[in-house]
Amino acid sequence: MTEESTSSAQSRDHPRSDLMGTSATSQTYSGELSFLRRPYTRDIAGADVVVSGLPFDLATTFRPGARFGPQAIRAASVQLAEIADFAFPWNFNPFDVLAVADYGDVDFVSGYPDQAVEVIEAHARQLLAEDVTMLTFGGDHFVTYPLLKAHAEKYGPLALIHFDAHVDTWPDDGDRLDHGSMFLRALREGLIDPQCSVQIGIRSFSEDDYGFTVMSSPWVAENGIRATILEIQRVVGRRKAYLTFDIDCLDPAFAPGTGTPVAGGLSSLEALTIVRALGKIDLVGMDVVEVAPAYDQAEITAIAAATLAHDFICLKAWQKKTARQ
Repeated sequence: MTEESTSSAQSRDHPRSDLMGTSATSQTYSGELSFLRRPYTRDIAGADVVVSGLPFDLATTFRPGARFGPQAIRAASVQLAEIADFAFPWNFNPFDVLAVADYGDVDFVSGYPDQAVEVIEAHARQLLAEDVTMLTFGGDHFVTYPLLKAHAEKYGPLALIHFDAHVDTWPDDGDRLDHGSMFLRALREGLIDPQCSVQIGIRSFSEDDYGFTVMSSPWVAENGIRATILEIQRVVGRRKAYLTFDIDCLDPAFAPGTGTPVAGGLSSLEALTIVRALGKIDLVGMDVVEVAPAYDQAEITAIAAATLAHDFICLKAWQKKTARQ
């Protein structure tokens, strides 16, 4: 009789050494579905990056279902965990450099959507108090607003690197629960500095850019990936930056599983190439939002989201590696 194996996500308690190293000991089609097989733990002292989920989608304006996004992204990450020793195209194991934990999902009380901001902000404050980098899965895009509140409280006004089909600066009276208006509110509250912020992949109308540098999807197609990367670097400069990725930035051919799909977006390769080139930027956090698996096909949306999140971890690991040299 062989010894019964356990999922690596279950088999570790906490200490920093247990948050690092290869953990894909379970076969890819079974076991606990933590992100990249990282240990589930709420004891995050000593962690570098903490993953958490915000299963909230009550601010959507079209198709709901993004509350199931965190679960889908974790499930889609298992193959990436399996090849962590040679993460492509980085060719190193990010978990040899970073201690990463999966905190699990935040609980929301059903029937009280007005409590969402307070609940998410408190969650983020708790994690940021441990000096970790947050990697957060939505949920609809409104969840970025309370995340920005907590990050700006810690770091000051932030540069926003915003991948999306929509500008998300529609009119906002300060109380609106809407995934299309929260960045105007964040701007007015001083959480972000539009002069140092960029929006990539946009293909929706706005009467005003509010000072953001907007690189629409046609602009990216016409000018190319290299020019897009250089423009992001130029605008953001040395400011601390928060990266938010609405999966509908991708064309529906690459991300059908989302609530507000818009034709004419970036490909997965284009988006990944841009994100992988942000190593010169001081990224203090990231979220990936609007994955709605009920509309997905063959998990392609969730796989794209998981890969973007995986590459953010690799990017942070690369920054730490090069800082040592």
